[in-house]
Amino acid sequence: MRVFVTGASGWVGATVVRDLRAHGHEVLGLARSDQGEMMAREAGAQVLRGTLDDLELLQQAARDSDAVIHTAFNHDFSRFAENAAQDRRAIEAIGAALEGSDRMLLVTSGFAGLGAPGRLAQEEDSPATDFPRHSETAAQALAARGVRAGVVRLAPSVHGLGDHGFVPNLINLARSTGVSAWLGEGDNLWAGVHRLDAAKVYRLALEKGLPHAVYHAAGDEGVPFRAIAQVIGRQLGIPAEARGPEHFGWFARFAGAEMGASADRTRAALGWEPTQPGLLADLDQPGYYPA
Repeated sequence: MRVFVTGASGWVGATVVRDLRAHGHEVLGLARSDQGEMMAREAGAQVLRGTLDDLELLQQAARDSDAVIHTAFNHDFSRFAENAAQDRRAIEAIGAALEGSDRMLLVTSGFAGLGAPGRLAQEEDSPATDFPRHSETAAQALAARGVRAGVVRLAPSVHGLGDHGFVPNLINLARSTGVSAWLGEGDNLWAGVHRLDAAKVYRLALEKGLPHAVYHAAGDEGVPFRAIAQVIGRQLGIPAEARGPEHFGWFARFAGAEMGASADRTRAALGWEPTQPGLLADLDQPGYYPA
């Protein structure tokens, strides 16, 4: 299978490229910079230079491929609404190029707005309508038009050594404030998945022909946020305790969010079994805390 991967140099995208290549697939990867091109090539992709704003380029790459995996997203939270709009335009353009064909499209989403206290999000749950990122609703609209579109919802922590996502933000905040904190009781749940396990979800979904519309990449289905903060505090040798929203700044919305999720349906549909260390085990090693 020839697969076009956006974000082919990213934390998740490059891992998806490696997994696809290891299983005999050809990969065309989108990269927007010299460094990104180098990283995508090292992962095993043929490289297409461009950005998510190059809609005609994205469409041609989609037409020339058997499937598309969309992992690219600009995570500059100071421009989140603008980046979400860019993401939606890219998905809609790719989907338009695939319409009327059997080619598949997998887009990337998350668990924000799906969970509730004491309840894990399920694959059949609908995304929050008030969340600025609309990757999933864009994919659903394409599916309603007959495009073979699906969604991989990634856990809020896609972890592994070299991680530069939400957990490193927490580590940096703990270092700068001298406290590793949680909100309230810290009982809100976060799902976690090792990036090597996450990559398998994308590949298996394509190889099995998208048997469902939504997949959950969640190895750990629900880790209490307090437990995450406690491991970070122990590794840094600083107190771990509850703090108010002002301690977290822009991150407070995520620190207090319910983002636990079941992956039972995904496991059954794809035969997916995570094999890598869980979130707390991964965090409880010195390599996660470079000086």
